[in-house]
Amino acid sequence: MRILIADDDSESLAILATVLRKSGHEVLEARDGAAAWDALQRPDAPRMAILDWMMPQIDGLEVVRRVRTLQSDRPPYLIMLTARGDRTDIIAGLGAGADDYLAKPSDIRELRARVEAGRRLIEMQDALTSKVEELRQALDHIKTLRGILPICARCKNIRDDHGYWSQVEVYIRDHSEAEFSHGICPECIKKLYPEFAQDEDGAEHKRG
Repeated sequence: MRILIADDDSESLAILATVLRKSGHEVLEARDGAAAWDALQRPDAPRMAILDWMMPQIDGLEVVRRVRTLQSDRPPYLIMLTARGDRTDIIAGLGAGADDYLAKPSDIRELRARVEAGRRLIEMQDALTSKVEELRQALDHIKTLRGILPICARCKNIRDDHGYWSQVEVYIRDHSEAEFSHGICPECIKKLYPEFAQDEDGAEHKRG
C-alpha cells in the first residue's frame, strides 16, 4: 500500500518511514501540511495518510478537513499523529474527519496494528465500491416492463403507449434488453407438422 506520512520532525519522519517500508509499504514523505495537502489532491493520491497535528503552513487537522471536502468514491484513510493526549483534542481530530489517531512518540507495534486495521478497511471499501459500480452498470443495461399491457385476445398483439399494435416479441424487444431466438413448440408441431410430431414416449409419427 502507498502511505503518505507528513511530519516536520525529521527524526519522527525517518522512524515512521523505516517501520512502514519494513512492513512492505511504499512511503511518500511530506515535511509540512501544504505538501501533504498537495499530495492528497492528486489523482494517484495514496489511500492512507499519517498526518502530524502540528505542522508548518497547514496543520494536520486542517489537512483532514480539506481532504474530507474532496469528492471521491475511494477516500483516503487518515491517521492523526499527535502528542496531544487530551480527550478533547482526540474528539476534535475524529470530528474533523480523521479515521484514527496515534500518540507521539509512536509505539512500533501499535503503529503497525493501526495501519493494518486501516488497510483492511480500505480493502473492504474498495470491494464494496466495485460491487456498487458493477450493480450500477447492470442496472443501466436493464429496462423493466411495468403496468398493464393491452393485448389482443386473438392474435396476441400488444398496443403500445401511442396506440399502435405490434407483435409481442417486437414490443418486448423495444422495451427491454431481451433477445429472441425462434423455434416451434411441441403443440404447434402437432398442429402444423403432424408428420414430425412425437408421442409422449418419444416415438415419432410417420405417414403411410
